[in-house]
This record gives sequence, structure tokens and C-alpha cells, in this order.
Amino acid sequence: MVRKIDKPTIIEAAGNKKKLIQEFFGMVNSGDEKVSIAVMRSPAGWSEPGQLPEFDEYTVVLKGTLHVLTHDGMFDIRPGEAILVPRGEWVRYSTPGLEGAEYVAVCLPAFSTAAAHRDE
Repeated sequence: MVRKIDKPTIIEAAGNKKKLIQEFFGMVNSGDEKVSIAVMRSPAGWSEPGQLPEFDEYTVVLKGTLHVLTHDGMFDIRPGEAILVPRGEWVRYSTPGLEGAEYVAVCLPAFSTAAAHRDE
């Protein structure tokens, strides 16, 4: 069945500064447990705790630079670039640059705070 989403749900993000998460598909906005699709807008200087998620996270950067720290290394993802962080891989996202970042995140299965396993 075709489903039209009229608007996203704004979700509060973890981190040291206010970040805008607009969930279009996922547990909160559409009740979908298989996938979450959200547009993220994080300000300059934003960072969140590290996490060891139970989901694959596909991220495409639209504006700014997203800094991704993993046990495999550090990555700066710029507009037009993407990164996949597979489930079970420790990761920490931040936007230390002056411009912050805007990006789309897709999680399979859908994101949940319980499945993120954030560092304390």
C-alpha cells in the first residue's frame, strides 16, 4: 500500500548542542521498525556520545561537513559524499566545523535509542 507522509516528526537529539532531527519514516513518525529515514541539521560545534548501534546507518551529507570517528579511523564527509557505518561498529558523530552540517540518515532496522547503545 502506498503511504504519503505529510510531515516529519521533530525528535530531540543527544549531544552537547541542540540538533534538529526530522524523522519521515521510523518508529516515531510512521511506526516503521524496518527502516528510519531522517533529515539532520546539526550546528557548528555539535557532538554526541559514541555509540555501538544494532543497526546499519547510511548517511549522505547535503551541506557542511560531518565528522565521523570509528575504531577504523576518522572521516570527514562533505556535500555529495556518503558513509556507511555497519551495525556493531563503534561510532561518534560531530560537526566541529563553523558551518555545521545537514545530512540524511537511513537506519536499517529503524533507529531507536535502546538499539544505539550510547556511551555514558
